[in-house]
Amino acid sequence: MTRSPAALRLLFWAAALFALVMALLPHPPELPGNPNDKVQHIAAFATLALLGSFAYPRLSTVRLIVGLSLFGAFIEVAQAIPVLHRDSDPLDWLADTVACTVVLIAVRWWTARKR
Repeated sequence: MTRSPAALRLLFWAAALFALVMALLPHPPELPGNPNDKVQHIAAFATLALLGSFAYPRLSTVRLIVGLSLFGAFIEVAQAIPVLHRDSDPLDWLADTVACTVVLIAVRWWTARKR
């Protein structure tokens, strides 16, 4: 099965948009199992890292980590806007960065090992 780079990029950007919308909704819907905020951040950024690694395979691991980390920082800054009624927490940004770093390193290790 051949993966279309365009389809993978579309999926990555759709997931990023979904994460952004969910992070900025004043009252986001409750998720099954009611996971805490850190678990939601880790799940979102692990997913973005996985999708990003396949959507942009030629982009360096460091650039993907920096890009996703900056996206997480942007979300935290935006959540500080009072009208959104959200909580901005630097530890959320840290969770985002650690999650994408772990996943990207694991994926790059796995793909290099398969070669």
